[in-house]
Amino acid sequence: MEGTRGGGIMGGDLLAAVRTSGRYRTMAEAERAVRHILVAFAGQLTGAERVAFLRSLPPEAARIVAGDITDERRRTACEFVDRLAARTEGATHATARWDASTVLTAVGAHLGEELLQRILAQLPRGYALLFGRADLTPMA
Repeated sequence: MEGTRGGGIMGGDLLAAVRTSGRYRTMAEAERAVRHILVAFAGQLTGAERVAFLRSLPPEAARIVAGDITDERRRTACEFVDRLAARTEGATHATARWDASTVLTAVGAHLGEELLQRILAQLPRGYALLFGRADLTPMA
């Protein structure tokens, strides 16, 4: 990922972007959100897209995320957010959606357009919104 040197295992620029846009009080809070979301999200990807996604992360982050993937059941975007809420103490659907959107929008800015489009094409509808993008369906 471009500009991710320093600032712990997740990369300083990514954490700073997540902390600012997510309005997290501390970098540690932002890093917890990043880890939690990236581990859950990586489980939604398969094949070349998962490999490319993990390669786009700072190496230490990629190792941690890849090593922690346990839930690989394909979920809709809404189910993904519900699952995040269920696995996060004190979270609601709204707070889990905020965390997911904050982290995935920041990560999406570093993935590059081609990889992001490949990832979104692999996922059920609704994930584009979590990346801060319109989820439009072409008219028939």
